[in-house]
Amino acid sequence: MGQTLALIIGIILIIAILWWFFGKHTEQAGDASVNGHVQEATVVVKGGYSPSTVVLKKGMPGKVNFDMKDSTACLSHVVFSKLGVDEDLTKQPVTTVDIPTDKSGEYDFACGMDMFQGKVIVK
Repeated sequence: MGQTLALIIGIILIIAILWWFFGKHTEQAGDASVNGHVQEATVVVKGGYSPSTVVLKKGMPGKVNFDMKDSTACLSHVVFSKLGVDEDLTKQPVTTVDIPTDKSGEYDFACGMDMFQGKVIVK
């Protein structure tokens, strides 16, 4: 009986691990809101980025506000390598990053240790 139970638990754990690493996970995306002639989106930084994907419209100035709710050292910085941006999120509750929207594309961002990622899509 004990061996059967251990075998069942082992199979369940193997399936869970395979799903975690190879399964199709949905990605939470958020659209920007338009305030005057500027579009803005807010990303909450708490155990990761929520939403992890932000969609901006091409041609209208875009800003992404990072609302810091986590004191984890890894999440204390946000890095946009394509834009040359490395912002310290601990200096103020909300840090704003300007995103160029003159052409369509994707701008990946990550924490300082590259453990948590997200992206801004301009389309």
